[in-house]
Amino acid sequence: MSATQEQIDTLQSYVSESSSIVFFGGAGVSTESGIPDFRSVDGLYNQKWDYPPEEILSRGFFHSNPAEFYRFYREKILVKGILPNAAHKKLAEMEAKGKLKAVITQNIDGLHQAAGSRNVLELHGSVLRNHCVKCGAFYDGDYVIDHKDEDGIARCSKDSCGGIIKPDVVLYGENLDEDVISRTIKALQEADMLIIGGTSLTVYPAAGFIRAFTGDRLVLINRDATPNDGMANLVIHDSIGKVLDQIIV
Repeated sequence: MSATQEQIDTLQSYVSESSSIVFFGGAGVSTESGIPDFRSVDGLYNQKWDYPPEEILSRGFFHSNPAEFYRFYREKILVKGILPNAAHKKLAEMEAKGKLKAVITQNIDGLHQAAGSRNVLELHGSVLRNHCVKCGAFYDGDYVIDHKDEDGIARCSKDSCGGIIKPDVVLYGENLDEDVISRTIKALQEADMLIIGGTSLTVYPAAGFIRAFTGDRLVLINRDATPNDGMANLVIHDSIGKVLDQIIV
């Protein structure tokens, strides 16, 4: 489906009349930059991987089988050369103009920051931050991509430590960061408009945080219909980048 001109006009009026907008985004925001959503293609993984993605990307699996974790992580999660799309850029522009107060994202790719957004609340962490589990040394995303041992595991090079490097992403079985949670809830409580984009709101506990929003304008932009369409004042089934690119800030 495509957004109608009436829907775009309504969204434009909402943005123009709001002064404290918050954006809550999911995988659909990044797929438009070429980053795949592994949940939508499990069949492909079942042909190649001995374990389901949810098991591989779990805390227990990382510690018990780091080689297999990193094999999957390098091929399906770590990506190079991916650039922000129209949605990322428009949100950064909205923040620069003082309209957008926060981006809350379930994505771990750092594309919002790459587009220029400053107040980004990463519910599930980021592949750009990595730490040695042994000594705590910090490593950026490029190090993890470019450095690996014979088993494909990224290891610490500080003072011959050799510890395994763990991405600062929230794996299955791990809790979300409490500080990020509190800042997320605060941003939602203070917002007068909430734009939800590129997510069907099925990943918990993250999706549950939107209940903290009590403003008057709730917009849901997603390619496909979601079980939560009925809660929004405005629902647009279209590309998040295509829709936001038409909005004048």
